Amino acid sequence: MNNKYIFTSEKELYSTIGDNIRYYRKLFSLNKQELTQKKLAKLANISTSLIGNLESKNTFQGISVYNLYKISKILDVPLENFFIRR
Repeated sequence: MNNKYIFTSEKELYSTIGDNIRYYRKLFSLNKQELTQKKLAKLANISTSLIGNLESKNTFQGISVYNLYKISKILDVPLENFFIRR
């Protein structure tokens, strides 16, 4: 059984969240208006380095549920979508 919500490590979880933030931010930029890491960070009232670290393949950064919730509202994406492995 291949469950796309089961993670074998913390690294895999954070990587999935970061990949999805990048994916939905880029999708937002294509469909609505350009949304840079800096602009997303400003709208969510979080640091640009947090967004950069989350989207990076080389850094594994945790994020609070509240900050992830704010990002989901800005990107107009259900919160659970950030936990789906693609």
